[in-house]
Amino acid sequence: MATYEGCYTDAQALRIAVVVARFNDLVTGKLLSGCLDCLARHGVDTSSNSEQLDVAWVPGAFELPIVTQTLALSGQYQVVITLGAVIRGDTPHFDVVVAEASKGIASVSRETGVPVIFGVLTTDTMQQALERAGIKSNLGWSYGLQALEMGSLMAVLRSATSAS
Repeated sequence: MATYEGCYTDAQALRIAVVVARFNDLVTGKLLSGCLDCLARHGVDTSSNSEQLDVAWVPGAFELPIVTQTLALSGQYQVVITLGAVIRGDTPHFDVVVAEASKGIASVSRETGVPVIFGVLTTDTMQQALERAGIKSNLGWSYGLQALEMGSLMAVLRSATSAS
């Protein structure tokens, strides 16, 4: 029996893209900060002239899938992280945006074979979003860890399947 796992070390070999929704940037900016902090502490070059990391900003969560797909198809990245915050309002707009963003992001990962981390908060209130972006904990950190693990795991799987 073979067991395959990713790890959080040896991150220097990964090329990572982060796609961030500008809408609710009070929240998404904090998620990005947490994500970059995690990546940096695990050996990823997060400097402004990094050859290892790129950040793309989009207007909102609805636009995350198309840019994520473009980056994944470029062949330049081993993993893509999406960051967004959709906060329920008084109209059904929330449901439409959440459904399309999640379906679109999931399909990018399946269709390209590039792991895409779903870092889109879906909350009822701004307070809940802020709690998840730094007041209580910063899920951006978790999304960074997930990216490292999945990038590593996919490399292990590709190596194992090409050897057989």
